[in-house]
Amino acid sequence: MMTIQDVLSVYAAMADLTEKMVQAATRSDWDALVLLEQRCAAHAQALREQETLQPMRGADRERKIELIRQMLNADRQIRDLTMPWMAQLSKLINSTGTERRVVNAYGSV
Repeated sequence: MMTIQDVLSVYAAMADLTEKMVQAATRSDWDALVLLEQRCAAHAQALREQETLQPMRGADRERKIELIRQMLNADRQIRDLTMPWMAQLSKLINSTGTERRVVNAYGSV
């Protein structure tokens, strides 16, 4: 089991990674974004497996809440940056699929 300080350290590392994810999304560096997300997911898995069930109190609790708020804010920014790209990608995939169906139905021109 992790100590409270261990847990807070993991949350701080995750908050740092999510800020780096925002920066990667801002640069449209999708490969970096994926790698950072994988690192963040590994931290989340460690928390699921080892976080103490002991409730936090006082300053520790407030610190955890602040770190979670930072991560949620970064997540919102990442979604705002990636949604237009995802829509464009979806449109491209759909048009490629339509093109393929037309070629299959009528042959290449």
